[in-house]
Amino acid sequence: MKTVAKKKKTYWQYLFLLGPFLILMGLTAGTVAGSWGIVPLGLIAAGAVLSVLGLVWQAYKTKWWKRRSTQAGTNAIAATLAVLVILGLINFLATRYQTRIDFTETGLYTLAPQSREIVQNLSQPVKVWVFDRNQNPQDRALLENYRRQGSQFSFEYVDPQTRPGLAQKFGVKSFGDVYIEAGNRRQFIQSVGQGRLSEVQLTTKIQQVTSDRAGKVYFLQGHGEVGIGEQSKLSSALNTLKDRNFAAEPLNLVQQAKIPQDATVVIVASPKRGLFPQEVKALSAYLDRGGSLMLLLDPQTNPNLDSLLQNWGLTLDNRVIIDPAGQAIGFGPAFAVVDNYGQHPITQDFGNNLSIFGGARAIDSKPVTGVEATPILQTSAESWAESDIQSQPLRFDPASDRKGPLTIGYALNRIVSAEPVANAAPKTTQARMVVIGNAQFAIDGLFEQQLNGDVFLNSISWLSSQDNKQTLSVRPKEQKQRRLNLTPLQINLLGWISLVILPVIGFACAVLLWWLRR
Repeated sequence: MKTVAKKKKTYWQYLFLLGPFLILMGLTAGTVAGSWGIVPLGLIAAGAVLSVLGLVWQAYKTKWWKRRSTQAGTNAIAATLAVLVILGLINFLATRYQTRIDFTETGLYTLAPQSREIVQNLSQPVKVWVFDRNQNPQDRALLENYRRQGSQFSFEYVDPQTRPGLAQKFGVKSFGDVYIEAGNRRQFIQSVGQGRLSEVQLTTKIQQVTSDRAGKVYFLQGHGEVGIGEQSKLSSALNTLKDRNFAAEPLNLVQQAKIPQDATVVIVASPKRGLFPQEVKALSAYLDRGGSLMLLLDPQTNPNLDSLLQNWGLTLDNRVIIDPAGQAIGFGPAFAVVDNYGQHPITQDFGNNLSIFGGARAIDSKPVTGVEATPILQTSAESWAESDIQSQPLRFDPASDRKGPLTIGYALNRIVSAEPVANAAPKTTQARMVVIGNAQFAIDGLFEQQLNGDVFLNSISWLSSQDNKQTLSVRPKEQKQRRLNLTPLQINLLGWISLVILPVIGFACAVLLWWLRR
């Protein structure tokens, strides 16, 4: 009787081995049938139950959970599972919340604040098409950076040979052409076959293709101002304005008494002769109805704008500013170097970078009710306003000269009442004005220097944006060259240190340790 019972007990234990076979049968039935009905799922469930019961029985019989090896294995499994869970959580968070840190000095891999603001505030889908069979990693990284800023931005690489219809639709001329599309508007950006994709060009084109209005900038003419014709000295500035959707037009206030209604900004750039009283009156009336005016006034000239400027609390100093820093960087003593900027939207991202003004004058300001005046450009304490530019050598004379620092640029605004409309309450708007005691900073050759172009473009953008939605200029990022220039003596010294002295020291230390431990 004992033998029979023992055999029954032994045979009963083998029932647990049916568990894996039932699971395999269920998986096979479901795969062959192509559907997971009651039979496959029942077999799998029965097999799983038998397998679990078998493991529990074996654990109870052998008491393996009390063994030291079992506890060590359990701890290892728990630690492994914890690591896998942590790695999975990190991967999930990294996928869902992407964060990139740019450690480069100039932020080569970080979009400018202006670019991020434009993409984040897009009101319609914008897509960039790159017609090229190869994907440059730098270009793709830049486009990915834009796409991370907002869901409305997307891009696609297209091989013109595999999709000729799409290439013909955009007017693609060669491999590497990049176009931007928003709604039914398309614009060519650049060809990456001739260089890498530019953030400046891309942001500018996004702004253009999504903008509903084109600004118009009028340049006053007739008094020796800088012209805007084909041979204009402002060609770089004019081309950049065109890229930013501004049209430049000449303005002659002798031939027409009022400034056109479509004027976004009026610029008076370096008049050599004085304006007529009716012209000054027209400019004042333009400001009184909420216009925007930019005055670029070189020294040793009299533009006859004193009455207009005094209404805004400004007076002009006719002396030429001398700055030793201009001589130090190779431009000349009459070039004022500015690295001190006011707290204003025009200069908010300038930091301590430089702008250069050749032949500038100081501007003074006094408080006027209703006028908010912000100094935006200030020279260093080493500069001074020179009364006799012909004297050599140029030295500061306390009796006739004026010591720096000197302000050469102001941004001003005031609230004015707009022209009344019938059956409507009178509206108020802002009149804005930028006055800089120099026009040469914006001419070709100097416009491209340092932040000169930014001073001009940011001023135009601020003057033209009554709703503060116009984006200021985006500076291209350049990788700084960090070279260590060594003299022949230093090179030889480094060679001796690395090839002779350090190996000898190491060998001597090894010999010493051997001697002490032998």
